Amino acid sequence: MRRSTHPPQVSRSANPVEPQPHPASLPLSPLTLRPDSGMPPQGDQLPPPLSVADLVFRWSNGHAALDHCDLEIPGSGLWMLVGSNGSGKSTLLRLIAGLLQPDGGTIHTSLKPALVFQNPDHQLLLPSCGSDLQLGLPGGLSGAERSERMARALQQVGLEGLERRPIHTLSGGQKQRLAIAGALASEAGLLLLDEPTALLDPDSQREVLALIRSLCSRPTQPLTALWITHRLEELVHCDGAARMERGQAGPWQDAATLRASLPPLPSGRGER
Repeated sequence: MRRSTHPPQVSRSANPVEPQPHPASLPLSPLTLRPDSGMPPQGDQLPPPLSVADLVFRWSNGHAALDHCDLEIPGSGLWMLVGSNGSGKSTLLRLIAGLLQPDGGTIHTSLKPALVFQNPDHQLLLPSCGSDLQLGLPGGLSGAERSERMARALQQVGLEGLERRPIHTLSGGQKQRLAIAGALASEAGLLLLDEPTALLDPDSQREVLALIRSLCSRPTQPLTALWITHRLEELVHCDGAARMERGQAGPWQDAATLRASLPPLPSGRGER
């Protein structure tokens, strides 16, 4: 078995991303996988954004949260994981992000990962939108470059011009979009989203989902997103869905096939 206790291997791209229009008002269209392979077409020249092999993680009490878990994201797009509480979904995201260290197995990423929490209040640390975004900016930028990077990130999530806006005045949906802007400003290309709509009202749920769907579908430098959800109705908008069960991830399936095989999943909080 391959074992590693090192953080995920990350390569970063310094290529600028062109500003994109805010997609909150765009309609969400169901996506279908390529029927011959179960996955959307991918180029042969690029490594997979994420490859997890034989991953093991045990809590201090000996409980195995991940039990030789294998998962590979074949290309850019929106990929969703479903599963009951305790199946290991949130633990997997924290291992990929480097917040936890595995007891065995390997994690390889060709993109920089960034974790977006279920509750944005847990990761928005400074008083204003602009000051919080400053935390994730890479070093070595001039003042003008930092201002431009912040403005571009806010524009991409529909919060343009709010650099000086106090965070406590934002709605829940705006806070979640600001957390996503922080990931964009940090040059992350692999977004790890842990039930990002669980605490939002229905309109904000649709806005956040439309935003991520748009970022993963844009023609220039589309993002890769791994999204945990308990909302089975969200699966119809992903490029592939997999079920986690007892610390292992199943194969990617199209949304309709996976949803038909699942009982209703209770909405959960604080999962390990």
